[in-house]
Amino acid sequence: MKKTSKKGAGRGPAQLWKENRRAAAVLLCAAVVLVLARLWAAPAPVQDTGAVEYAEYETGKVLQVLSDSTEPDPTSDGAYRGEQLLIVEMTSGRYKGEQMQVYNFVGPLYGVPVKTGDSVALTVSTYQNGDHTATVYEYDRSGPLAIVVALFLVAAIAVGGRTGLKSLVGLAVTLVCLFWVLLPALMKGAPTLLTVFLTCAFIAVVSLTILGGVEKKTVCAMAGTVAGVALALLFGLAAQALVRIDGLRVENVEPLLQLRQTGTPIGLRGLLVGGVVISALGAVMDVTMGIASSLTEVFAADPHMTRRELFRSGMNIGRDMVGTMTNTLILAFLGSSFVLILYLYSMNLSTHQLLSSAFLSIEVVSGIASSIGVILSIPITAAVAAYALTRK
Repeated sequence: MKKTSKKGAGRGPAQLWKENRRAAAVLLCAAVVLVLARLWAAPAPVQDTGAVEYAEYETGKVLQVLSDSTEPDPTSDGAYRGEQLLIVEMTSGRYKGEQMQVYNFVGPLYGVPVKTGDSVALTVSTYQNGDHTATVYEYDRSGPLAIVVALFLVAAIAVGGRTGLKSLVGLAVTLVCLFWVLLPALMKGAPTLLTVFLTCAFIAVVSLTILGGVEKKTVCAMAGTVAGVALALLFGLAAQALVRIDGLRVENVEPLLQLRQTGTPIGLRGLLVGGVVISALGAVMDVTMGIASSLTEVFAADPHMTRRELFRSGMNIGRDMVGTMTNTLILAFLGSSFVLILYLYSMNLSTHQLLSSAFLSIEVVSGIASSIGVILSIPITAAVAAYALTRK
């Protein structure tokens, strides 16, 4: 009998309805869990302190450049340095429509020169006597960022079609889980590693359900993803204990430490491994879904394959993924720390000094722990898929 890989082929309306009903039930339960988690993690409303002096961040449009002393600085790789005096019309906030005279301070590491017609973000300071002043905080990038995001959405849908649209819905769920639930929960003192792991497992289940419904291959991919993320977490814990580092040595953790010292119960030591788990999630989902889907097609082409043969096929497929995925993760971590790496290289550190630095250890632990999660998820997914597909 001729086999086909088209989704829905060989299945009647009753079977398709049953599968869609299962997916709808899973997504409905996930929505309930997400709402309950948000209700628990929601931050307390900000109370009005009655302060008579405060600062706000609003937007404005440059009407006129009164003076401009900015010029390229050859010693800063051509970056501009200087200041501008502007007439800006407020376009948001309580002072909307008001024209104000503001300064724009520009340096190599902050600010950019602006011209008439540009939209800028302003720091508006209101004082006890009712006076208010403003300075340019930054160039208003909300519009350009919206264009970049729109181009990404159009490309994903144009190339991926319905699957691309599903992937965007899964991405939206991921962002909601991270910013709407995970971060508020951590700020309320939820255990860092357990909360990160449960959030990643939830994201994996929901995203794969949206992408492929509730079928054998997606369930196998879910199992492999959760197992791979768990192994990345365990290896990360073992590695950080071995090299004696933790989240307190992560870059930019100092403000969070100050928050904890002033009463915010955020757990800092687990932030390093928590970042590893989040970084590994996407790659692990990619690998596990690829193996589960491939094995489903292989078994459909030859349903007489034994469990051992199917597992061996999954391992062969997975070995081809290991090299590229491992390189992807390692290069992603190195790329995100490229400036730091360049700085360390410029210092001409000795080998012992470099290998003993916390910066290098953090990058090594992060990259290798994530890669371990990807690598070990391959045999797990292959074994689960081989068992599920050959099981009567």
